[in-house]
Amino acid sequence: MQSKLLDWFESQGRHDLPWRNTTNIYHIYLSEIMLQQTQVNRVMDEYYPRFLEKFPSLEELANASESEVLAAWSGLGYYSRARNLQKTATLTYKQFPNDIKELLKLPGIGKYTASAICAFGYQQSVIVVDTNIKRVLRRLFALEDNEKLIDTKALDLLNRKNPREHNLALMDLGAMVCTPKNPKCSLCPFEKECLGKDDIEAFSTSKKIRYEKLDLFLGVCIKNNKIALVKSSSNMYKNMLVLPEVDPIEDELIASFKHAYTKYNITVYLYEKEIIENELIWIELNDIKYQAVASLTTKAIGKLKI
Repeated sequence: MQSKLLDWFESQGRHDLPWRNTTNIYHIYLSEIMLQQTQVNRVMDEYYPRFLEKFPSLEELANASESEVLAAWSGLGYYSRARNLQKTATLTYKQFPNDIKELLKLPGIGKYTASAICAFGYQQSVIVVDTNIKRVLRRLFALEDNEKLIDTKALDLLNRKNPREHNLALMDLGAMVCTPKNPKCSLCPFEKECLGKDDIEAFSTSKKIRYEKLDLFLGVCIKNNKIALVKSSSNMYKNMLVLPEVDPIEDELIASFKHAYTKYNITVYLYEKEIIENELIWIELNDIKYQAVASLTTKAIGKLKI
């Protein structure tokens, strides 16, 4: 089974991903953090190269201001990732840990990320179980959704001579073949061995997210090609630049739109305001993309006819 998997990976795997073609631990670590909540293509084409151009080393990331880091992260969302990334950089820029237990002590690094760094960066014989790999293992061995059981099977299957390629292969298999819906079983190297192929839904790992509804009433004040923003104090966009919240007045409504963020389904209402009584930060409209602006705010500005 290990040989079948590596043969499939050699011919079908995603070998063009830049973080797979480097031994730089910082680059590998950064990619794992970015990929937690963002699609591979967006990370590869936009955010990963741009962030590394701005902060080419852990030391430069550690020495940057938080606003610079948030600005470079703008559009990726889940901004606590960026803050934890910088906190970790300040702690590790002289020597990045190569041990799972030590990695787990760092901000924003959990079990999966620590394992991924050790497997992909240091080529250690450890299992890596993300959502894709979990789905492959559950279907392959017809497993209950039990973390201990899944980890045990992952360890049994682990190719200790080629742990890096083995884990990457399982990941790609889940992303490209053993997909949540309509898996391509005829293309799977484990088609004959798979115990769950006749009842794939029973061994899927997707869970329905329960979203909370939230309404936001935001003021739009533009003068001399500058827009009024404020620094957010909420957990959602802490220290990011956002449109100020205002009292809704129906006659001033200029646009509304939907926005999803973590567990929230947000309806955003935009109101044109001449005066806003807040501690405002005026930003040139042409400079928005260079500032630490929340993705919701960028989306809102895009709805305006300016």
